[in-house]
Amino acid sequence: MVKFRFYALKLCLLMIGIFALQIIFSGFTDMFVLNQSSYIEIWRFVTAVFLHGGLGHLAYNLFALALFGSILEKLVGEKKFMFVFLVTGILANLFSVNFYSSSLGASGAIFGVIGALIVVRPLMFVWAFGLPMPIFVAGILWAVGDLIGAVAFFTGNSLDNIGNLAHLSGMVFGLIFGILFRDWKFRKKRKSKAIFDEKSVRNWEDYYLR
Repeated sequence: MVKFRFYALKLCLLMIGIFALQIIFSGFTDMFVLNQSSYIEIWRFVTAVFLHGGLGHLAYNLFALALFGSILEKLVGEKKFMFVFLVTGILANLFSVNFYSSSLGASGAIFGVIGALIVVRPLMFVWAFGLPMPIFVAGILWAVGDLIGAVAFFTGNSLDNIGNLAHLSGMVFGLIFGILFRDWKFRKKRKSKAIFDEKSVRNWEDYYLR
């Protein structure tokens, strides 16, 4: 049985604390943000996940992480949830650093969590775009929105600072991990059904068939 240890909520508290440090200490963000220095100062690929560019940015990510992160943690356990969050966040940063001069935020990791959820529970209903819908449909719509944003970025028509490429790459990596988790769970169940306790079977035969 999977124990629920509230890791998603603990990550939210950590991000709130780090955001407070960003506000209090001038230059704190510059020390840990993702930029071209990350190829040398490799900790930035991790630390940038926990930074945010403003209160609205933080609030949006906290809501998504608390909701989708808690659901995934409940389904696959805290270790696999933390693996998805951290690894997809780092991989999304490794991808997006090649396109953005600087970036920060947990969005890539959160989209990784969503990608894993799409595979693990594709028909789970969520509230998105003002309507209830299966999470795989919401995921498609979010991906389309980010694709449009990515096209605008490459054509020089982007009017915002949203890291669409980080979102897309995070979701792709999350889908991959979701497939691995789902396949592992299926194989584990199938394996457990194939195991027989010979002694118990013989005792049953002796009791009921003689």
